Amino acid sequence: MINIVDKKDCNGCCACVDICARKAISLKTDIEGFWYPEVDKSLCVECGLCERTCPELHAEELKKNDYEKPLCNVSVNKNLEVRFDSTSGGLFSVLATEMYKQGGYVGGAAFNEDVSVSHFISNDKEDLPALRSSKYLQSNASGLYKEVKRLLESGEKVLVCGCPCQMAAMRRFLNKEYDNLIIADFICRGINSPKVFKKYIESIEEEHGSKAVFIKSKCKELGWRNMTQKVILENGKTVFQPSEKNLFTKGYLSTNVYCRPSCYDCKFKGFPRIADITLGDFWGIENIDTTMDDDLGTSMVLVNSEKGRMFFQRIQQKVQSRELPFETILPGNPSLISSLGKPVIDREQFFKDLDVSTFNEVANKYFPLTKSIRSKVADFLRAVLMIVRQTRLHFYPLAKLIKYNIACRNVHTNFRMNGFLLPTPYSVFDIHRKSFLFLNGTLVIGEKTIRNSKLETRLFLRKGAKLDVERRFTLGYGGVIEVHENAHLTIKSGHANTGLTIVCADRIEIGHGVRMGRHVTIRDNNGGHIIVRTGYRNTRPVIIGDRAWLCEGCTILPGVKIGEGAVVGAGSVVFSNVPAHSIVFGNPAKVVDEDVLLKF
Repeated sequence: MINIVDKKDCNGCCACVDICARKAISLKTDIEGFWYPEVDKSLCVECGLCERTCPELHAEELKKNDYEKPLCNVSVNKNLEVRFDSTSGGLFSVLATEMYKQGGYVGGAAFNEDVSVSHFISNDKEDLPALRSSKYLQSNASGLYKEVKRLLESGEKVLVCGCPCQMAAMRRFLNKEYDNLIIADFICRGINSPKVFKKYIESIEEEHGSKAVFIKSKCKELGWRNMTQKVILENGKTVFQPSEKNLFTKGYLSTNVYCRPSCYDCKFKGFPRIADITLGDFWGIENIDTTMDDDLGTSMVLVNSEKGRMFFQRIQQKVQSRELPFETILPGNPSLISSLGKPVIDREQFFKDLDVSTFNEVANKYFPLTKSIRSKVADFLRAVLMIVRQTRLHFYPLAKLIKYNIACRNVHTNFRMNGFLLPTPYSVFDIHRKSFLFLNGTLVIGEKTIRNSKLETRLFLRKGAKLDVERRFTLGYGGVIEVHENAHLTIKSGHANTGLTIVCADRIEIGHGVRMGRHVTIRDNNGGHIIVRTGYRNTRPVIIGDRAWLCEGCTILPGVKIGEGAVVGAGSVVFSNVPAHSIVFGNPAKVVDEDVLLKF
């Protein structure tokens, strides 16, 4: 009979629930959000099946495979869309597609409507997007083991993927080899509490006043290495939280406080691996093979068995891959061999606090998003280096740097956030003393590609004009920003190539991460000219959404709203709204593609 005395001895795989023919075992969730088996003694006949199936009790017996040391590969999916939608290099999707092609079944973890995660298995390739990508919290695998066995016994081919402990449980549950089964696991650092993750998502919902309808861990729109959490809300808003601004990720990586107790002494680390194939992020690939590193995600594939090798060979036409020496995989991936470190904060008190407070309140108490002294020093040194690089220590830009950031009362800097005006050689300023320049990020005026170019870059603020810069924005050389009397220009962050023209006479808002090609024009006014027509207005606000891409030579006219993540094609003239995540092209600009995702 299963009897959990110490919680570290149970990994929550649920295999004991599936093996019990008497249905005497149920799952009970504790204050931490993890489930543990509970035996109904009135139903139990003490057959011992649960103990014989438990992978924790038989870990050493299970740790055997064809290869003592795996065949190691660096791989990426050749299908860019699938790779972009995956956690690392998109290899699980290629394996799954091959199994579907053979008429087989694929099992993995997927989100439920209540933000919990469960394992399921099907032969419908339409289910693949739900199975794709890591979820970073424990999944409930109840029912999976019985269904996999049923399919295998009926002759169906099966590919199933899960945590190393779950896949060890699968081996133990099946208790024999099946030629029609491929088991895949992944490199696991430690599995997080479903309760904590749900509280984290609830904090986002509360902050933005809307329910989450889509959740994506390690979204790549801000780059693979940023480990961004993406949440789409019912009200249409998309929330991006890169790791540096994500309290959930910080708590996971810096405190280890809400991982399952068994993760601190994981019995399924090291080699040989129990699965046929092991997948994971190839951290450190930039030090091994730069051609396989473009910040879109790169997979490490460990082939652990002959059956796994043969299956991996079947997908070679769909991947870019090469074999690497075993020794190269360990430096950047210590989770292959080392268990998670013990929590660095009081775990018991953390979960008590979580029961009576929001996730953000508890997180800010135990691991707030504050920078260490080392990080602050690094930021300062980067700012100094940027000043040296941009001004090239010429007298006039340095004099302007001091004048506008220190001597001008209408220029409001925030040096703590690296918020200041950074002139370059041949930048020209006409900033009225009754205008307002608010800098919470660095505003670089005149960044040069050709270092010795004398092309002039201009910033012009008239009386009553207001310019807000929230984070860093770089204006390339030859650009012009004009904010006219009492007008308001907001720039959250981004980069503009050479020759940008912004003419603001009313209100222009430019979102976070906006990229602008050469000679882009944005204006919210018609220069004061009058067209004698009913309803004519000289000025109308322009709003450009986060992470939009304005390509070379395009023109954005008054009254236009460009949606988040939209692309405006080269030379296009835009005078009507552009839907989010679409591509528009032409004069007048028309939608030519939809549901497009970007990574700069």
